[in-house]
Amino acid sequence: MQQEEISLQSLTTNESVSIGYSDKDITVVDSIQKFAEISNAHVAMSAVIICTSGRVQGLMNGKPIEVRQNQVAVVPANVNITDLMISPDFNIKGMFFTNGILQSFLHEKMSVWNEVMYVQQIRVINLNDDNLMFFTHFYDMLTLCFEKDPNMPFRTDVIQSLLRSAMLGLCGAMKQLLPTTSRPEETSHTGSHFQRFLDLLNHSDVKYRTVASYANELCISPKYLTVICKKHSGKTANEWIREHVLENIRYYLKQTDLTITQIADLLGFPNSSFFGKYVKEHFGMTPLQVRKNVCPTPHSFSMRN
Repeated sequence: MQQEEISLQSLTTNESVSIGYSDKDITVVDSIQKFAEISNAHVAMSAVIICTSGRVQGLMNGKPIEVRQNQVAVVPANVNITDLMISPDFNIKGMFFTNGILQSFLHEKMSVWNEVMYVQQIRVINLNDDNLMFFTHFYDMLTLCFEKDPNMPFRTDVIQSLLRSAMLGLCGAMKQLLPTTSRPEETSHTGSHFQRFLDLLNHSDVKYRTVASYANELCISPKYLTVICKKHSGKTANEWIREHVLENIRYYLKQTDLTITQIADLLGFPNSSFFGKYVKEHFGMTPLQVRKNVCPTPHSFSMRN
């Protein structure tokens, strides 16, 4: 059977999908019975899928996965789902995010998401009664916002604030699943290097650096760093660096009063002129325009639709 492409566009244009909310970075799905007709799919975006009834099982990038009622599946971007088998009563509520908005929501907590997704590769989370009540109330509040007049002032900001809070709550639940210590026998050699690379990215103020610079701190070659990044995440080291740089640019421009020159210096750019050209290339606007824009999305974050 032909592979189904699940993207922002395919979700919002399919009549069998019940959309609660959608903008250029987010789609919230109330019901997606169309999955009952799919056996193979490519999921282009990061997703959080809450199973509200029934169960589904299949392979995610070749590895078995099963999700039952009151469980949450966390799905990294650009994965292939194959051999899906779904119970007749299966249904979900789902949130689909571009990388850009996910980075914006989580920011400094992105390290938790990355470790769960790409290092520990945890895919299913059990919701206890407290967590279930927590997310149920959040979804009820979101539903109230979805039903508001689309022209209501700040509607999008309110919805995105609620979604960000829900994602931070999910990251808290995910963090509890992570091992408190990492014993050598539990982590592969390449996985250890990859985790250290993510730690460097998340904790270094100066992120605009070459792959060779990061590789040198890890005492490995740039080529090997790119290979292990691709193996564990499907993205190259350069793509990881660029995503973090772009999100830091957006964060400092939107959330702080630092000058353009101060931000350029903080992130490691040689001068403000070079910084301006970099921002223009990736955001399609100047740093000042990004600062004034409601919610700029870097071109490099755009997932294929």
